[in-house]
Amino acid sequence: MALSRDSEAGRGTGPAPASNLSLSAPITTWDEGIPLGNGLTGGLLWGAGNQLNVSLDRGDLWDERPAKGMQWEKFTYANLVRMVQARDRAGIDDIFERAYYDVHPSKLPGGRLVLDLGPRQVQSFGLDLKGAEGQVQLVAGDRIRAWWLGRDQVGRLWVPGSQPVRIKLMTPGMVATQGSQDVGPDSRGVGLLGYPPAKFGDGEGLYWYDQEAADGLRYVVMAGVKSAADGQHIVTTITSTADGPDPVAVAKQRLRAALTRPLTTALKDHQAWWSDFWATSGVRLPEAHIQRQYDFVRYLYGSGSRRGAPPMPLQGVWTADAGSLPPWKGDYHNDLNTQMAYMGYQGAGQWDAGLSYLDFLWERRPRFQRFAREFYGTEGLSTPGVMTLSGEPLAGWVQYSLSPTMTAWSAHLFYLHWRYKADDEFLRTRAYPWCREAAECIAALLKPDADGRLVLPTSSSPEIFDNSDRAWLKPNSNYDLMSMRMLFLSLVEMATAVGDKEEAAKWQKLSDDLGDYHVREDGTLRLNSEEDLPGSHRHLSNLMGLHPFNLIHPEGGYEDRKRIRASLAEWESKGTQGWVGYSFSWMSALQARMGNAEEAHRLLDIYAQAFVLRNGFHANGDQTDKGYSGFRYRPFTLEGNFLAMNAVHEMLLQSWSPTLGKLDSEVIRVFPAVPAAWRDVEFNDLRAEGGYRVSATRRQGITVHVKVVASRAGTLRLRNSFDDRFAWLNQQPRSVGPNLVFDVKAGEVVEGVITE
Repeated sequence: MALSRDSEAGRGTGPAPASNLSLSAPITTWDEGIPLGNGLTGGLLWGAGNQLNVSLDRGDLWDERPAKGMQWEKFTYANLVRMVQARDRAGIDDIFERAYYDVHPSKLPGGRLVLDLGPRQVQSFGLDLKGAEGQVQLVAGDRIRAWWLGRDQVGRLWVPGSQPVRIKLMTPGMVATQGSQDVGPDSRGVGLLGYPPAKFGDGEGLYWYDQEAADGLRYVVMAGVKSAADGQHIVTTITSTADGPDPVAVAKQRLRAALTRPLTTALKDHQAWWSDFWATSGVRLPEAHIQRQYDFVRYLYGSGSRRGAPPMPLQGVWTADAGSLPPWKGDYHNDLNTQMAYMGYQGAGQWDAGLSYLDFLWERRPRFQRFAREFYGTEGLSTPGVMTLSGEPLAGWVQYSLSPTMTAWSAHLFYLHWRYKADDEFLRTRAYPWCREAAECIAALLKPDADGRLVLPTSSSPEIFDNSDRAWLKPNSNYDLMSMRMLFLSLVEMATAVGDKEEAAKWQKLSDDLGDYHVREDGTLRLNSEEDLPGSHRHLSNLMGLHPFNLIHPEGGYEDRKRIRASLAEWESKGTQGWVGYSFSWMSALQARMGNAEEAHRLLDIYAQAFVLRNGFHANGDQTDKGYSGFRYRPFTLEGNFLAMNAVHEMLLQSWSPTLGKLDSEVIRVFPAVPAAWRDVEFNDLRAEGGYRVSATRRQGITVHVKVVASRAGTLRLRNSFDDRFAWLNQQPRSVGPNLVFDVKAGEVVEGVITE
């Protein structure tokens, strides 16, 4: 079987047209709209009849006022530990949970732009992923086109035809009076924030409202119209006092510049940016619905997460447009949501998208250092498990929102960025300092128990037992053990890389002193030393050591394999009634990591069919009523989407080290968990740990081509899973066994193909 190595399939040329969205009208709810964005701002296209709605959002619109009645002098970990030991539920509610259940702090929705199309009627909606272009097909045959331009920081729509379009801006409060649907848990009306009415203005083809918020924040939603011989240009933007003291003037200047800039010129910049984005890597899968979801999720990184803009909270730059505050306050949930939203970019090589989150954490380092001092009474730094844009603690279910080990999970992303990019400068200046300070805070809380094992004062396993007293588990839970061990062993590796042997020994000892995980005699991972998984649950918290932390894996020997088999069997026995959408995509990625290709595929297939809305957004509940989950509810959040992307990467390419903490020990595994249904599949320039770019092709169930490009000199270990006919073109491995070993230089290529 021969393969042309010049085949374009799988190259990073962008999604094929088959992955584009095409939705028939009407779209009657904002969360099924066509998503557009430029990292800082976003829009959703939806509507019916002659009305086109454009839901508007900006990532840094926040009411950061603390909850009323906060007693910050009592808001300390020592006080929380005392109240937990005393089972003082009323005190915990009053001191700690108040921060979440008041109406603020909260993410703020932007507003809505409404286009009255006159006699013209909307027929369908579309999204061209490759060009990041929204489309609205009209019954008469004309097509409205829309783009969210990053350079100009505007949304731009082109409405063809001579019929004028009337536009109207609506504040969230105005939307609320129309009786828009509720959007899910914890959503309440924006009117409860107590802001004065927005001030409306217009002039010279511009229309706006100016909203005074809180603590000096003002934001302006503005739209402008310019008529041409063959249609109308409509532009919109959101500015705030973050852009200057007069956001009205900033918005006017921005829109006037956009309206005078030729559309062709603006689109040239826009298309060049997206061309570079898609060129990073490419994947071609044999199943259309999974390919569409993968391409859509990559698009979400480009439209929702760009360096220089805030990272994605629960709903990215598409905050609920329903006249209410967003579900779960639209916050940064660091007990799964933010970490998993940034688990897909490494494999795809979308570094700019990932650095949006890592820069965000780094810039808030002084706040997290202060949180460690004021809340935990330690040095180092700590990220609240649930927090605002500025990094302030929001609390909520305090077992998880104020758990110190959530910081370890965020630190894992610094480690992964270094491992995938092989960037020593990033290691020295960002990853190692941030992770070391995170570990310093946690280590200061550890004390030996009666058996000499280091334990925390409190422990939990997100989000087992919800917010009940039973959720406080005897320390340490397996979740806490795995989170801490992952961080300490990562620091062993990082300290070794920077030449600090003393530090490496320190972190190794801390890992050793945690002791083993809690397991039953048959190998099943428990919640802690006393509790087993009580039933079906959405959060795979006691399996963190399998994925994403890679502490327990099939290559770890008999005991690891025993624990994997028993633990997965227990999860299977509990069923999926307690799962939500992200549970399916997470378990798919986990099963792929364990080498269970068919189960990974089955779960990914269920996710892609049952837990996404019409437009591709992840929905928490089962949208098919086929019984996959006991949850049927609506709210969309983004982490399930990105976990599905991560699952595809785990099926196609893995590069983890069999020994976490050992420097430069990664092994590249090509097609490690590809199901039988994927007989023909390929990818181009996916990233592997160690700074490698990998391309591979599979035909009729056989790997026929692989190409690895090294970004630095080192030892390339490639799992030997190739047919006997496989031939290496430019160099032979210096060692052959379970792994093929090559010595490579920076820029060097290792390539092989099936020969006749």
